Amino acid sequence: MHSKKQAPVKYYVGIDVGSASVRAALVDEFGTVVAHADQPIQIWEPQPDHYEQSSADIWAACCLVTKNLQESCWEKAGYFFDLPDFLSWKATGVTARSLCTVVCKWTYTSDGGWDDSFWKMIGLEDLVKDKYEKIGNHVLSPGESVGKGLTPEAAKDLGLPEGIAVGASLIDAHAGGLGVIGADVKGHNLPCENQPITSRVAMICGTSSCHMGVSETPIFVPGVWGPYFSAMVPGLWLNEGGQSATGKLIDHVVRGHVAFPELQSKAAASAHSIYTYLNSHLDLIKKSLPVGFLTVDLHVWPDFHGNRSPLTDLTLKGMKIIVLLWLDLYVFFLIFVQVVGLTLSRGLDELALIYLATIQAIALGTRHILETLQAAGHHINTVFLCGGLSKNPLFVQMHADITGKPVVLSKEVESVLVGAAILGACASGDFASIQEAMAKMGRIGRVVQPNHEHKRFYDKKYEVFLKLVEHQREYRSIMNSF
Repeated sequence: MHSKKQAPVKYYVGIDVGSASVRAALVDEFGTVVAHADQPIQIWEPQPDHYEQSSADIWAACCLVTKNLQESCWEKAGYFFDLPDFLSWKATGVTARSLCTVVCKWTYTSDGGWDDSFWKMIGLEDLVKDKYEKIGNHVLSPGESVGKGLTPEAAKDLGLPEGIAVGASLIDAHAGGLGVIGADVKGHNLPCENQPITSRVAMICGTSSCHMGVSETPIFVPGVWGPYFSAMVPGLWLNEGGQSATGKLIDHVVRGHVAFPELQSKAAASAHSIYTYLNSHLDLIKKSLPVGFLTVDLHVWPDFHGNRSPLTDLTLKGMKIIVLLWLDLYVFFLIFVQVVGLTLSRGLDELALIYLATIQAIALGTRHILETLQAAGHHINTVFLCGGLSKNPLFVQMHADITGKPVVLSKEVESVLVGAAILGACASGDFASIQEAMAKMGRIGRVVQPNHEHKRFYDKKYEVFLKLVEHQREYRSIMNSF
């Protein structure tokens, strides 16, 4: 008789901050206290019958008590991995870390390594022990061979020969950048031809978007992560901008509209995706206008989850302005958090326009990031775009028109996978460098040129775009004074 496999038990941490101590308990899903710990809080008495406590001390007590709660697990942990490094370890049995992960996601620097003072400052000085063995004291550049390749166990699990070379990994977005940014552009009449790779930016766009720019010397860009040395392309510094929600935002706006069921039904009847149908519907309603001009009176601020780059403001919200001519008056609607606002129409036409305005807002956000990169010292003239949203021709064309730069699409949509394969190709010794592999394996598909005759319109849209965030902050300031 086979025993039934038990489902994993879920656990929760409850924290109680009292007047004299912080207490924490680990409680399972059945309400059983599995473990508990407590930490005293300091109390000061500056004068009789007057008591003071420190919020910083209370927070420190919370940190200590939760660490004490899981001390047995903490002590038992042999290593702490970022996911790419964990997978490399599973494949090779080697605990080496990738420079990409420890630099971009941790606090490692390529020239100075780990900083002892940081770990001591945050109360994790035990990670310094044994020369940082738990978090990595052997760091490899992307594409460097890890150990002796696949172990017998990993080879069996993967169905591959033992000993196949395994390249030091990259974070997924960085792999996408690697898969597209170094492609050979000869014969495509692009401004980056015969220019260094630093004239390019890789944009990896899916649920969210990342903007990867490289430079020969470190460039510090306000609101943009980095510079990180050799974190994507060995020998070059990386700056990484980003938008917290792009594909997810478009999906949210479309599916949250009252006309979505109608869209879904008509798209299914025409055997098209909802986005292909929306693009076609925009072509029907544009009449003699360029499609982008349909939003002359509709403007969106796209940061529903706050702004990552270049403003680094997590408090910002989504925003829309619609200008309507009604009873001979201009009526302005500003709606925070939700894009779907008050209009005279609630049908498919309005949904298509909001969809268009949202895509334009994302592209305007990309322009904002690129201008910030360039103001800091980058010299970018071409956008290399990959990821799921690169399949949407409207998304691509709006990015070309609004940034004023040609957009290069990879021949292979799955550029992240191409980038990962480039790492393996380098680890195997088939290429002398990452740069050589990028030029050979990262191939160009289609080039989308900007419509320069639309420049003035999008300059005005960008002016409104910047006003939206300025006004949102003004409104917050007014209400905060209440």
